[in-house]
Amino acid sequence: MSSQKNYLLLLIVFMLTLACTPSAYAMKWEDEDTPISFKIEMLPWEEVNKIIPNKAKFTIIDVETGQRFSVQRRAGSQHADVQPLTRKDTRIMKQIYHNQWSWKRRAIVIVIKDQVIAASMHGMPHGAGALDNGFSGHFCIHFSGSITHRLRNEDLAHKLMILKAAGKLDDYAATLSPSELIDMFATAVNQGDSKILAQTVSNAHRMKYLNSIVKDITYLNLSKERREGQDELLLIDIPAQVAIYTEKRGKVKDTIHFIIRREGVTDRWFIDQDALYQQLASMLG
Repeated sequence: MSSQKNYLLLLIVFMLTLACTPSAYAMKWEDEDTPISFKIEMLPWEEVNKIIPNKAKFTIIDVETGQRFSVQRRAGSQHADVQPLTRKDTRIMKQIYHNQWSWKRRAIVIVIKDQVIAASMHGMPHGAGALDNGFSGHFCIHFSGSITHRLRNEDLAHKLMILKAAGKLDDYAATLSPSELIDMFATAVNQGDSKILAQTVSNAHRMKYLNSIVKDITYLNLSKERREGQDELLLIDIPAQVAIYTEKRGKVKDTIHFIIRREGVTDRWFIDQDALYQQLASMLG
């Protein structure tokens, strides 16, 4: 059983690192030579809460790097509060966060028994901890529909990472209004996630210059007050007050006009990448 479990973990890591594409994430994998198969599921929190009860141990695999470590759920009612199982697991987790603890969210899958479930974690020790693992507290794992303890709402960054892990980002982005697409863009920038960012802009295959700007942004704050055009069918100009923080420039404030386009009335919206780049370059240049 142990060798079978290790084979499954290696297989999942291989598939995740081989191709970070929606089709790769969502596929059901079956190996003709073994009875092992898996499909990444995006299960609601109410169901996951029963699958990983308190004190349950399971494996986390980071989608971007393929690194994996073991954890134990110790608490949490609206999402899972977990701790790395050993000091080695803590070291691996910190490596995933470039050796610096962070509140940034990351797309992960958890593996427990024969199930692989899409999830999102942050990387900041906080609160209480009980294991001898060199981790000062616990961290949080969110699943579809789970909410934060303090604000008791669904965190957009966690939601996007769960969708990313499940291979459903493209489907989700296709449902968004222009204003919601702008929120997704801001979240992608703040989480430093180029794959989510690519889902929000036109010409995603050529993002070299846009990425060169947003990688230096430590935080982007958008005003919630926006005027979204009602009559425009294919192009909408949405002005938004923006405050951008960078280490080089500090805080810079200005109005950005998000030009939102689509090819036809039944197609999805995209932010015009060229117009956005020019405005960001002018603000931060």
